[in-house]
Amino acid sequence: SVNIQSCWCLICDFACVDFFAGNRVVKLSGPNPEKLCTPCENGTYIHQSLGFECPSCIQCVGALVHFKDCTPKSNTQCKCKEGLRCGDAECTFCTDECGKGEEPTKKRDCRPCPKGTFNDQIHQNCKAFSTRCPDPTHIIVFQGNASSDIICELPQPPTTLPVTNPENNPVKPDGNKEQPWPMESFAVIGFLMMCLIVFIVLVSALIHCKGKKEKIQRRTPSKTPIVISNPSDEPRTLIAIECSFHEAQQEQGSSTESLISKDSEQEIV
Repeated sequence: SVNIQSCWCLICDFACVDFFAGNRVVKLSGPNPEKLCTPCENGTYIHQSLGFECPSCIQCVGALVHFKDCTPKSNTQCKCKEGLRCGDAECTFCTDECGKGEEPTKKRDCRPCPKGTFNDQIHQNCKAFSTRCPDPTHIIVFQGNASSDIICELPQPPTTLPVTNPENNPVKPDGNKEQPWPMESFAVIGFLMMCLIVFIVLVSALIHCKGKKEKIQRRTPSKTPIVISNPSDEPRTLIAIECSFHEAQQEQGSSTESLISKDSEQEIV
């Protein structure tokens, strides 16, 4: 019987693990393998072999959002909100999602790549710059930055201009290219410039002479001329003149009469 019980125990162990996943172990041995295991209750699960207890399913809280429901065979699956990422394989916590040029830290945040390193992927550690090009025929054209490694390219061959014979290939005038000005244009421009210079010189000379004349007038004392006003043609003035004229005649007449009287007296005597 011992051998039989041992045999049933082996069958029980095998059955609980492979044929009855999501069941917990009730007892390790017994005549009926189906009674050795029992399914996990609702809200519990088990994913390990020969487990005697079904742990409770987790709840997605905080930065964790629900992704898949809990089953007797698996725990509840959560995921992180946008901009965050799972901190472990089971996604039990979230961390900042580090972009290119950054790397995650033990404090669950991000930091810029140190000098001499780069990161061109999402949420990965920074790596050192390459020191040379993978292809020895290439040269480094970009020294790299926080989000990119060095860039190599094939060196460009020097450009040589083709040598052409001007006699065989006459140069065609290009319509878009500016043509040189003819000599007549330079002559006209020179003449206009000379006229402008002469005009400026003349204006300056006139201004100078006018200013000098004003200075001389200011220095010489002003002589006030005696102005003899012409007799006015107004009626009152004319009357005054006539009156004075007649009075003079009367005086002259009286003096003449006195002379005549004197002469007559002398003759009588």
